[in-house]
Amino acid sequence: MISLSPFIFILLTTVIVTTGTVFLMWLGEKITEFGIGNGISMIILAGIVAGIIPAIIRTYELVKVGEISVLLLTVTLIIIITVIAGIVYIQEAERRIPINYARRNVMINQAASYLPFKLNPSGVIPIIFAVAILMFPATIAQFFVNKSEIARAIVDYLSPQNYVYFGLYVILIIFFAYFYTAILINPVDIADNLRRSGAFIPGVRAGSQTVEYLNYVLTRLVFAGSIFLAVIAILPMLLIKWLNVPFYFGGTSALIVVVVALDTIHQVEAYLAMRKYEGFLRR
Repeated sequence: MISLSPFIFILLTTVIVTTGTVFLMWLGEKITEFGIGNGISMIILAGIVAGIIPAIIRTYELVKVGEISVLLLTVTLIIIITVIAGIVYIQEAERRIPINYARRNVMINQAASYLPFKLNPSGVIPIIFAVAILMFPATIAQFFVNKSEIARAIVDYLSPQNYVYFGLYVILIIFFAYFYTAILINPVDIADNLRRSGAFIPGVRAGSQTVEYLNYVLTRLVFAGSIFLAVIAILPMLLIKWLNVPFYFGGTSALIVVVVALDTIHQVEAYLAMRKYEGFLRR
């Protein structure tokens, strides 16, 4: 039987958290409507960037008192730079499938026609889903950790410092990478659109063979992208476990920052190009 005071606390906490979440969603939609776009992602980016300066100050204090050596700090900085460079490279990488048009004039440059597939089409969504799935049973088990051995075992195994958590984390990231890509990209619709527009992939027949070829390409692209996501996600945890360093800017945070920043840059470039076209048409 729950007392009134804890019940009121839980109710007020639920209302406050829900209200704050709805407000942030509304604010993100307003940023998307009146700004460049990606309002929710920009809010998440701001929250991550706001924690960088305190992390730098905390790291400097640890180096100053001797808890972290200069060599370890140098290795950490090299890893951070390598992670960011790898994220940028993988995020911008794409597989370009050449497209030919049966009714196209031969004078038009055929090299400009291709079907681009991102190496990581699902972005950061698989990591978010994987974290949510793993946090749910651990959060429920914490309420019964003092009453049940099973609940205590669940909390221990699903701790971010446990190797069981690492294994489940990687499996869920790979699963959700394929799952979200299957929702995002439909090879059957792409093949139908190509056939209706008179386009085809050189060496591949239109119809079912095109669908099979696109599935073949996507399967291998998503596998490479999901492995990359898994490495980026567990790398900070392994550094904390093995090297005992305050690795703040890395992994999922770095992925979100880089993905949102690159997407914003692309949208700004597209907006500027559109404005140039509008100015040219007015002349």
